[in-house]
Amino acid sequence: MTLETMQPNQTWDPVAYEDAVATLGEKEYVFKVWGGDWCKDCRAQLPDFAAALDAAGVPETRIEHFPVEKEDDGSKTGPGVEEYDIELIPTVVVELDGEEVARFVEEEDLPISVYLAEQLE
Repeated sequence: MTLETMQPNQTWDPVAYEDAVATLGEKEYVFKVWGGDWCKDCRAQLPDFAAALDAAGVPETRIEHFPVEKEDDGSKTGPGVEEYDIELIPTVVVELDGEEVARFVEEEDLPISVYLAEQLE
């Protein structure tokens, strides 16, 4: 299943984020994205991140979507939620050779692409 919110924002400007785009595309990173199409933070943040991955030339085969549902108590359920300790969405985990090398969680003050690029440098 895919997240509709991971459709690239067509008005996003890759030139403004040139360094982040270069970093995201420089290695064989795998991007694991937890989100919900119902979630306002996901709808606000994930289209720009998807555009950054697109600009970086990251193939779809290295972008994994994990749709999350919110339970009445506020907890999140869905594939990989427990295994990756997902509490807030969007959450993006970056792996290289099967090892986690960076993680973005909803409440960071930077755009997802910029935050992850800084962690990966």
